[in-house]
Amino acid sequence: MEPLKVLVVDDESRMRKLVSDFLVRNGFAVVEAGDGEEAIDIFFQDKNIALIILDVMMPKMDGWQVCREIRKHSKVPIIMLTAKGEESDELQGFDLGVDEYISKPFSPKILVARVEAILRRTNAVKSDRMEVNGIVVDKEAHEVTIDGKSIELSFKEFELLVYFMENQGIALSRERILNNVWNYDYFGDARTIDTHVKKLRSKMGEKGDYIKTIWGMGYKFEVEG
Repeated sequence: MEPLKVLVVDDESRMRKLVSDFLVRNGFAVVEAGDGEEAIDIFFQDKNIALIILDVMMPKMDGWQVCREIRKHSKVPIIMLTAKGEESDELQGFDLGVDEYISKPFSPKILVARVEAILRRTNAVKSDRMEVNGIVVDKEAHEVTIDGKSIELSFKEFELLVYFMENQGIALSRERILNNVWNYDYFGDARTIDTHVKKLRSKMGEKGDYIKTIWGMGYKFEVEG
């Protein structure tokens, strides 16, 4: 199978190289652009770009303008990179249809995990089996084993575990979990999540500790070591 192609747009060549090297090491093909105008030209010439990693602050045409232009014609997933952690920027990004928002400095490992998770979500990457530290999830068979032992999960507990594993190392707000696991049309109480997490943790035994509580926000699935 052809490797999926990612367009990396940043005016800093050092940053492009860092991101590109990690992506290539993880089996992606990479195309680079040094400014917004070049990014637009490449995107419309190359029909095989599966995802764009886009810096906000750039000469000639900033990331917002590039995003606006691309969104007129395409729903290609876009990850925005920014040096600012301002909420207003983030909200502007989501209004423009940005799929993910990552602040600099960031871990390239986490960025690659985000790329893979988004492409799985958009079905560009098909993966029916996931494994993290002895936790094996078979999505097709709807089965979970921990250290070789099968555990019984309800449908929502299963979906929740899959979502956590696909977003390893990422802090997830309750709202985001509701939107992705219970879907956007769910108007229930966010405490539903807490109840499900509690049950899921207890069924996972010691491995339940991988689901960390982030007080006042939500949860993070993180494996030590």
